[in-house]
Amino acid sequence: MKIAAAAFAAAGLLAAGAVHAAAVEDLLKKSGCTACHSNDKKVVGPSYMEVAAKYKGDAGAAAKLATKVKAGGSGVWGQVPMPPNPTVSDADLKTMVAYILALKK
Repeated sequence: MKIAAAAFAAAGLLAAGAVHAAAVEDLLKKSGCTACHSNDKKVVGPSYMEVAAKYKGDAGAAAKLATKVKAGGSGVWGQVPMPPNPTVSDADLKTMVAYILALKK
């Protein structure tokens, strides 16, 4: 009985993770991020996985990326500028950045 309950709980967590990922991917799309980025392929800008790898272990990464999204910039990934996106709410931005930084190859 305990094994069945544990298996059911694990399945629920996996399903919740999939729902959460889909919700965050919807936020990324709604915010216009997917016009230049994707999870695993360079589009105009780096893939989210490349971003996660670059900032792995950087305790200040979330703050740096939040600033970059709000203010825009260039030079980190080459000369193509990233336009500012000041209309993204701080809550959505925190969710999206956490999702991106959690991605692994």
